[in-house]
Amino acid sequence: MNAVVGSDDLLLVTLDTLRFDVAEELAAAGRLPNLVRHLPGGVWEKRHAPGSFTYASHQAIFAGFLPTPAAPGPHPRLFAARFAGSESTAERTFVHDTPDLLSGLAAVGYRTVCVGGVGFFNGIPPLGSVLPGMFQESHWEPGFGVASPTSFESQVACAEQVVAGLPAEQKLFLFVNVSALHQPNWFHLPGADAGAGDSRATHAAALEYVDRHIGRLFAAASSRRRCFAIVCSDHGTAYGDDGYTGHRLGHEAVWTVPYAHFFLEPGATR
Repeated sequence: MNAVVGSDDLLLVTLDTLRFDVAEELAAAGRLPNLVRHLPGGVWEKRHAPGSFTYASHQAIFAGFLPTPAAPGPHPRLFAARFAGSESTAERTFVHDTPDLLSGLAAVGYRTVCVGGVGFFNGIPPLGSVLPGMFQESHWEPGFGVASPTSFESQVACAEQVVAGLPAEQKLFLFVNVSALHQPNWFHLPGADAGAGDSRATHAAALEYVDRHIGRLFAAASSRRRCFAIVCSDHGTAYGDDGYTGHRLGHEAVWTVPYAHFFLEPGATR
């Protein structure tokens, strides 16, 4: 990452609440063509989330603790704050002397921008201002939130405007918290209704919706120079698994998440 930071733009996309099993199944079935063509080997990597709900997981992610590979470690990290005795900081890790990645990247010249999604990024109550307040620039509106059937399209349009408004020489760290997977998501499945509620099937339909539009986000992020992209879930969610529903709980459906990182070459995603 020491060769990437300072040279490339950076994109971090968290697909909020996305389960690993659903992501894996849809990729294997050819239902995620736009994502799969960028995934290394065409498959998601299985990882463990650093938290069981959005706030906890993003606090960890923004400190450099991305989801951990689901295999015995130690696993060197891409980014880390300088910390004596850290066993996951390696020679190739981008190490910063600030308490979080956002300020660390800002210190080396990046413009840090948040396009929020779920409530922890809406900036309305004080708690909803903590995470977006870590960025130099943050955006949220009701159309980006969980109740909007067109949330991701609206978020992508905002990201396109952010990129278009930057000077060509300005390096960018762009973060997008995708809310479409989060409950309620029943409206993404044709024929579903609010009475039937959310399910694993509507969660899958929401991911297909995201896939239909994510090419625009990748194109914007790589429109000025090469971009290093990280696409992952912050945690999963349960739909009746072993009697559990939701997240902020310790179930495999919650702690097991999909992850990928890859380069986006300029113009390659158009």
